[in-house]
Amino acid sequence: MKRGILAVLSGLMLLVPTNLWAWGQEGHRIIAEVAYHYLSGGAQKKIDKVLGKHGMVYNANWPDEIKSDTIYPQSHKQGWHYQDLNGGMSDSAVVAALTDYPKAGGSLFRATDSIYAILKQDPNNHDALVFIVHLAGDRYCPMHMGHMNDAGGNKVKMKWFGGSTNLHTIWDSKLIDSQGYSYTEYAAFLIDKYDDTRKELFKKSEAELVLESYHLTSDIYEYQKTFDGNTYHYIYKFHQPMEWQLYKAGVRLAMLLEEIY
Repeated sequence: MKRGILAVLSGLMLLVPTNLWAWGQEGHRIIAEVAYHYLSGGAQKKIDKVLGKHGMVYNANWPDEIKSDTIYPQSHKQGWHYQDLNGGMSDSAVVAALTDYPKAGGSLFRATDSIYAILKQDPNNHDALVFIVHLAGDRYCPMHMGHMNDAGGNKVKMKWFGGSTNLHTIWDSKLIDSQGYSYTEYAAFLIDKYDDTRKELFKKSEAELVLESYHLTSDIYEYQKTFDGNTYHYIYKFHQPMEWQLYKAGVRLAMLLEEIY
């Protein structure tokens, strides 16, 4: 365990807790695989030296797996993985949350910024590197910018092919699972499909990308008002926006890591 990550992030322990998960296992592996693909050879070697060969992918879900462990319990109890926001916020208010961290609704933006600062000082900090790989993906999961009054969609009950679930789980894992790819297949598919848009992603600011996620989240909530339970139609409507979020997360994670390595 790296003591530095605990010291810098100890202030996050005062934030309001709630139990939310991130992208499911496949989602985080897809994002890490896309990011690893786009890293320069030099960055790949430096990261592999810290995490092991292809360790970005193999360790991408560790911050979720330690939920019930004594290692960094505050990461889940204090909401490092999400930044729930109220519905109907202005664009300026959403952008302000990136740096003027809200006192309620999680601490994803603050945690990501803090861990990034740790890695800039010590690129060999194993735990900080794994957390940045994971949390950089969480920034692009729409329900990790869900509404505070329903715990990021966890309290929005839904049916999925006849089974009971909730809106948060659908966006964490069920939409991804519905496509039937392995994480390597899905990452390869996304790279083939969206590679020609990558240069445009380089030009976008974090504020622009966060607004895109917030507006998608708003669209998801709006659709809930008329959703008739047709799972196939839900997949048809939202699987491409979901894929775009995964791809963006991978590209931006690669950009972030290149700044460090």
